[in-house]
Amino acid sequence: MGNTVFPHPTPSFPIWGCRSALRAIKVQSSLYRFLLVATALQLPLPTSRMTRHGKNCTAGAVYTYHEKKKDTAASGYGTQNIRLSRDAVKDFDCCCLSLQPCHDPVVTPDGYLYEREAILEYILHQKKEIARQMKAYEKQRGARREEQKELQRAAMKDQVRGFLEKEAAIVSRPLNPFTPKTTSGNGPDDTQPGPSTGATGKDKDKALPSFWIPSLTPEAKATKLEKPSRTVTCPMSGKPLRMSDLTPVRFTLLDDSVDRVGLITRSERYVCAVTRDSLSNATPCAVLRPSGAVVTLECVEKLIRKDMVDPVNGEKLTDRDIIVLQRGGTGFAGSGVKLQAEKSRPVMQA
Repeated sequence: MGNTVFPHPTPSFPIWGCRSALRAIKVQSSLYRFLLVATALQLPLPTSRMTRHGKNCTAGAVYTYHEKKKDTAASGYGTQNIRLSRDAVKDFDCCCLSLQPCHDPVVTPDGYLYEREAILEYILHQKKEIARQMKAYEKQRGARREEQKELQRAAMKDQVRGFLEKEAAIVSRPLNPFTPKTTSGNGPDDTQPGPSTGATGKDKDKALPSFWIPSLTPEAKATKLEKPSRTVTCPMSGKPLRMSDLTPVRFTLLDDSVDRVGLITRSERYVCAVTRDSLSNATPCAVLRPSGAVVTLECVEKLIRKDMVDPVNGEKLTDRDIIVLQRGGTGFAGSGVKLQAEKSRPVMQA
């Protein structure tokens, strides 16, 4: 019986997939017993490959970059960046305030296009806001003047009080240092009971700031208003803007028979006033100040700059009369327009 050799059974299927179960069997038995147990158990093979968990690890000891980005987006902390698509880009003939196609367009010296009604309403609103800020500034300035006058009056009262106290403390007869002081006398050197601090303590308790209110903390001070500027600025460039700086713009329609409602739905609405080339965000354009006509920059460089004459009304042109129109871009990175939006938020310290 001891010399009997048992034949080695050959499994009819691959059993090397279930590594965890086979590893436990290998440790406790020999190769022969391992083959017998594996054949008897008929271990199933995995039907699909296991997925990666590198971006979904919840037991790792390291706070990964992916987890930081995911937590930042979900928590509302940290600066957010987003790449703008074509849907977020303004068309070249749309107002910079209303983002709608202009019906009565005007352009600033920097080339920003506005609807006349929208930009005039903005200028009036800015003038009212400047007047309100100036009124608040003058009110604060008057309050500070009154506070300084009150401090000066209080200082003067302290000086007068100190002078009177010194005058009342003058003694006409010499004092005997060996004579004990009496408490029942009416002399100037007699000790008098001081004022009670009960009322003062109560007033001090009322004046104590509440530490849980930010505006009443000991370090909190009244906000000092700066003198507001009386200049109305452009909402896009931030430069000074006046109503006289606005230049009317006259686009040349691609099809004169189309009404305004049907014109909005078209992607190509206007053409160059000289070459009749179609205008779009991909076409650099310029506005001629004397006539308000919109032409392409190619037309300006090849035709208009030779004679510096407006081809629409024949007036002389200067470099200041050629206003390069600010366009929204095409959505591609090479269009020359910033397509990266950034929003600053509180930073989460990890």
